[in-house]
Amino acid sequence: MSKRVAVIGVGASGITAIKCCLDEGLQVTCFERSDRIGGLWAYREDRDGEGCVFKSTIANTSKEMMCYSDYPVPQEYPNLMHHSYIEKYFLSYVDHFDLKRHIQFRTEVKKVAQAADYDTTGRWQVTTKNRDSGETITDLFDAVMICTGHHTTPHIPDFPGLMDFQGTVTHTHEYKTPYHLIDKRVVIIGIGNSAGDAAVELSHISSKVFLSTRTGAWILNRVGPQGNPIDIMIRRRFLDMLPDSWIDYTMKRQMQRKLDHSKYGLQPKHNPSQATPLINDVLPNRILSGTVIVKPNVARFTKTGVEFVDGTFEDDIDCVILATGYTFSYPFVDCPSFQVVKNEVSLYKYAFPTDLKHPSICTIGLVQPSGSILPVSELQSRWAARIFNGQARLPPRPEMEAAVKKAKDDTSKHYIHSRQNMIHADLIEYMDSIAVKIGVKPDLWKLFWSDPALALRCFFGPCLPYQYRLMGPGKWNGAKNAINTMWERVNAPLKTRLPAVQEKKSAIMPLCLGLAFLVIFIVIFMFL
Repeated sequence: MSKRVAVIGVGASGITAIKCCLDEGLQVTCFERSDRIGGLWAYREDRDGEGCVFKSTIANTSKEMMCYSDYPVPQEYPNLMHHSYIEKYFLSYVDHFDLKRHIQFRTEVKKVAQAADYDTTGRWQVTTKNRDSGETITDLFDAVMICTGHHTTPHIPDFPGLMDFQGTVTHTHEYKTPYHLIDKRVVIIGIGNSAGDAAVELSHISSKVFLSTRTGAWILNRVGPQGNPIDIMIRRRFLDMLPDSWIDYTMKRQMQRKLDHSKYGLQPKHNPSQATPLINDVLPNRILSGTVIVKPNVARFTKTGVEFVDGTFEDDIDCVILATGYTFSYPFVDCPSFQVVKNEVSLYKYAFPTDLKHPSICTIGLVQPSGSILPVSELQSRWAARIFNGQARLPPRPEMEAAVKKAKDDTSKHYIHSRQNMIHADLIEYMDSIAVKIGVKPDLWKLFWSDPALALRCFFGPCLPYQYRLMGPGKWNGAKNAINTMWERVNAPLKTRLPAVQEKKSAIMPLCLGLAFLVIFIVIFMFL
């Protein structure tokens, strides 16, 4: 009889966890607290305390880099998808693989604990409560996958005087639309992507927006060279092999060429590779227009205003928006292995506890990759499902503990200290490390001898999720075609108007000039 797996949450990680378990012959029951599929991407005005994206949110990663590896985003979808497209993609994925029948909506997991026979079976006791009927049920599962993510509990910093401030104080967790702040003076604290998006949106309707940042940030545009999505231009295997010093130099030079960060008050002390950049295409324009004013960190609040650490003061502030990130925890898991200390966890590959007798519980999506979480969660789920059905094994405990320590040490050395960076991972390096354990990392040298063009695309082109379906368990016959036709899907939604036909210029004059310069160079070289 196949093993039973409980999946908690049906967001970007949960739906692929269901699918991957089914692929490995496991029985799955997924518990979802809300009545919607999509997690943070399932937008609605009233989320009953649950977080979701802004009404205006578009993805920071392009559709080709944020899809599941055996289910490309439809060709006609825009490259940078509005949240409504992402939700449609999720629903399509669920329908295509017939996953919905495995989901129990409006069901909250109240407790996960080791079963009485855990020592011999590795089973878990899961207690759930139906949010409509109030009925509580306890059931036994052979394995548990926690897919609740890490954007769960807003982090509220303790600024002096904040409790006495008479205006409105909120967190981006609650922010959905800007309309209640028309003609208001707003202070946004933080410099992450949510802070940038809120500042840009509010700058069009608010009286004034002050963007307060402690560290500053490097700004990376979503739109890259030749108008292509930036991630398909920079997330490439050959670039990932270059030293960080070279990457930092090149990125800094390119970003400074577009925007003098010092002039705009955004210059950070850290290098681009040491923290997630602020992904925003519009913020410099709003700063230049004076509708967004960049300020340093907050020193204290008064009843009506904000004093900053440089001594400047802004009075008559109507609203403060805290874009200060999140903390996460697992209060429903009765197991010390899932203790979170200052946003740090002691989980092997940010997934499996190292100190349990049985590898029958894990987290999926508890990592902050330098790219989309979707293909990362999918690989984690493929790995976990094969561990649960006995097709894969975890390393010995000492090896896992050493790997956890090394990951923490590397993080503290390489990245600036922040809650987000405590679970940061390089996208390609991390995915490859999981893929090796499943046996699905593309062997480019072997591939080169059978299909050199494909091997070169995989190495020099974007590191697409489809690469992890070219070989090994779960191989997808459509992977090669998906890689080869990527540019067709990138260009398809842009073909909405035929460009004007420009008169072709003669190539004779440039050719003559080139030959002339070549002759001059040879003559000069001969007489040196």
